[in-house]
Amino acid sequence: MASIDKTAYPRFKRTISERELREAYSPSLAEMDWAREMTDSDESRLSLTVWLKCCQRLGRFPRLAEIPAPVVEHVRNELGLPEQIGMTDVAERTGRNHKSLVRARLGLDGDQTNARKLAEQAIRQAAKTKDHPADLINVALEELAKNSCEFPAFSTLDDLATSVRAEVNGAIFTLAYGRMSFDDHARLLGALKVDPATGRSGHDRAKKSAPRATVTKLRLQLDHLAWLDGMAGASDGWLQGVPASKIAHFAAEARALDASEMRDSAEVKRSVPAAPGAGTGPRRAGNHAVQADEHHAQQGPRTAGDHPRRAVPT
Repeated sequence: MASIDKTAYPRFKRTISERELREAYSPSLAEMDWAREMTDSDESRLSLTVWLKCCQRLGRFPRLAEIPAPVVEHVRNELGLPEQIGMTDVAERTGRNHKSLVRARLGLDGDQTNARKLAEQAIRQAAKTKDHPADLINVALEELAKNSCEFPAFSTLDDLATSVRAEVNGAIFTLAYGRMSFDDHARLLGALKVDPATGRSGHDRAKKSAPRATVTKLRLQLDHLAWLDGMAGASDGWLQGVPASKIAHFAAEARALDASEMRDSAEVKRSVPAAPGAGTGPRRAGNHAVQADEHHAQQGPRTAGDHPRRAVPT
């Protein structure tokens, strides 16, 4: 589930300043005249105006209990209504009618079936390159705003992001898994088995970031590089056509999980995230090795004192 705080989903602030009340929730003279013409009581006029200002601000109709009391108080004062006038006495049917009037005035499409369809399409397209649910929800919000659609509940967008992301990633896993050979499957799945002697798995070894290469550690570094190359196999071919951003996420996901957590996944998902996870290791190790070689070359010829493992020719 995505955290609403990490998305652009509109909601009321915990504390609303006087400035925001004035700038965002003060009805214009035209809006006051419109509300007066559309209603036949002070309670209805307050209700209609509050729904108008809230929808303008949020792009949706919040639950009545969600509306902060300072917002209702500010609108009531702007309308010049007595303090005892509130929204709770407005009939539910009247409230629905007020929302329809607001949609018509704002040109807002209240068809939630259409909104979900547009959101799903936007999320499905974005999920080909993005992976974080919050990013997918934000893409859906942009598409809905562009089409003047009333925003669905956050839970609706969150559920869509979760399900569509799983479908898109599942299709990528299935494609990559189908490109692997039987030996590839066996090698990657075997890496999830824990060695009784060391208590560690090949997956643990692949996740370990090799230290920056030094003269004494360069051979171990290169050995680690060769092992990772063997583990990754033809991973570039398995993941051909998959955006680098998705591969990076799969690799990060694999590094974040231990072998037992990986084993709990379906076989397809156990194999594929481990491939880019191993594949990023060689590049990192190789970069460090190259950097060490370049550094050594810049130092010029060494003497026996500089390098105890290399004899000076006589």
